[in-house]
Amino acid sequence: MQPPVRALSVTRSESSIPLAGGVRAGHWVFVSGLLPHDLGDTARPRSGEVPWLTQAKSVWQGAAEILKSGGSDVSRIVRCDQFFEDWRAVPFFHQARRAACGNYIAPSTSILQPETIVPGAAMMMDMIAVASDGPEIEPIFPKGLDTPSTSSFVPVVKAGNLVFVAGFLAAHGEGDLGGVAPEAKVPEGHLWKGNRIQFETRYIIREKLVPALAGAGLGMKDVVKANVYLRDIDDVPAFNQIWAETFGASIPATTFSPTSNPGFAIADSRIEINLIASTDRAGVARVEDNAAAAAVCDGHPVALRCGDLLLFSGIEASDRNGLIKGSGIEAQMEHLIGIAQATCEKAGTSLSNAVRIQQLHTDLADFLPACRVWQRHFPDLPLPISAARVPGPLIVPGCTVQFDLWVYAP
Repeated sequence: MQPPVRALSVTRSESSIPLAGGVRAGHWVFVSGLLPHDLGDTARPRSGEVPWLTQAKSVWQGAAEILKSGGSDVSRIVRCDQFFEDWRAVPFFHQARRAACGNYIAPSTSILQPETIVPGAAMMMDMIAVASDGPEIEPIFPKGLDTPSTSSFVPVVKAGNLVFVAGFLAAHGEGDLGGVAPEAKVPEGHLWKGNRIQFETRYIIREKLVPALAGAGLGMKDVVKANVYLRDIDDVPAFNQIWAETFGASIPATTFSPTSNPGFAIADSRIEINLIASTDRAGVARVEDNAAAAAVCDGHPVALRCGDLLLFSGIEASDRNGLIKGSGIEAQMEHLIGIAQATCEKAGTSLSNAVRIQQLHTDLADFLPACRVWQRHFPDLPLPISAARVPGPLIVPGCTVQFDLWVYAP
């Protein structure tokens, strides 16, 4: 019997730990932690092609190969997330992306993070696509929604019962060329006439996310997953106040990711948000576990089951007293895998069906020991892990790794 999740492009680390560059599950194809296989001419980096362009071309070449092996191609990508060490690489990435994708560029999010797991690799990419025998994808261009002038992505795409919304900043003006909107800032020269993160969050919701979802006939109540990128993790409590006002008791699975500073296309932006929504709200179920509640922010679900996917909030190895006892990376990984396994069982699936594992580390020296813990639990199972270093601290002081998990739940 064929397993429900098929690994694509399997490689092995120096310690023989198998990693999957992608997976196929049902009609979904996931590409995870894609890094350039060609770093450019490191011996004579100023003599030929811009190394960032060489890296971007190799990333898109790798993406095309993995998608093909999963029965898809770049025309069927529904979401693409990019992480860059250096903002100067982004225009060259855009150049390579236009060459690879042509007129259709999927909803996209690009942020800056300090370090990838491969020295010299200036970028990493994750993506989600639909196989050629899956549902048709519908690009949507909501009326009145400004999008970045240089990115050329489709802001909203519908595939089956899911709607994917690109990452948005609190930017204004045609092509977002006006920078952060004045109403998303504290008045110039004032210290306490409101709160900047709350102004930006409200603006993104009102001017970007609501119109984007409306273009697909949906509203904020239909959101099932959000990725929130913050240049200052201390902004989380103030952000959550607005999040709770927006969603009440129905907060979606939400993951917070720290970025570099600056971390976004607009240097003084503090936040970027992307979303996934469902056209079948009745088919969405909140999955809770009292033992896991302290792994996420108060009021946030541990995970939501939506159709054939189980979508987690970002989880950290914490209890009501903060970081768990035995604070090393192995103890944290054991705790997180235990939470994830229990949550999957409650949702009627298995953690072995993971299709996307994003690990944010505050120290990449922890990456290999973390992979060894995965291997103990799932010997020889190629795991679709995407990992990068982010600035510390994470949400819970002392935690050094965070999971963002997607699991196939047929």
